Amino acid sequence: MTAPEASIEQTDAGAVVASPGWFVLNVADASWERSERAGEWTNLEPEAGFEQYGIGIHVLQPGQPNGCYHSESLQEDFLVLSGECILLIEDEERRLRAWDFVHCAPGTNHIFVGAGDGPCAILMVGARGEERGLHYPRNDLAAKYGASAPEDTTSGQEAYREWPREHTPVRATWPL
Repeated sequence: MTAPEASIEQTDAGAVVASPGWFVLNVADASWERSERAGEWTNLEPEAGFEQYGIGIHVLQPGQPNGCYHSESLQEDFLVLSGECILLIEDEERRLRAWDFVHCAPGTNHIFVGAGDGPCAILMVGARGEERGLHYPRNDLAAKYGASAPEDTTSGQEAYREWPREHTPVRATWPL
C-alpha cells in the first residue's frame, strides 16, 4: 500500500497543506497566523487537522500568553526551541529556556508566557481523539499574565470570549 502525498498550496501568507497524506514542508515557508495578544503560530496541519495528534510551533513575545490556562484530558508535550518563557503549571511559575522539555500528563493545568529580551519559540505537540476534552479554570496566577478564563468552563468560546477573534495570516518571522 502506498501512502498518498499531500498537496501543498501557496498563499500570500505561505504554504498550506491542502489535503491528507505525507509531506515535507520547511517551517519558514509555511503559513503562520498572528494574534496581537497570543503571538504567532504555524499552520502545519491540513484544515481538518491530523487524526492522532496536533503539532505546531508557537512564537511568543515577552508578556504574551499562548492562550488561556487550561488542562486537557490527553497528554501534551512541549520543547522550547529558542528564547525564554514562563510556564504556569499547576499554580506554579517555572522559568524555561531553550531546550527545556515539558510533559503534561492528562489533567495538568498549564500555559506559556513569553519572557526575556525577545521572542520565544515553542514546539507544541498534543494527542487527539474523541475522548479529548479541555477545562479552563479561573486562576489568579494566570490572570496576573492575562491568561485566565473569566470563570471555570469547558467551553473554548467562553474561555476566550474576551480575546480578539481576528487572527492574521502572516509570513514566518521565525526561524530568526
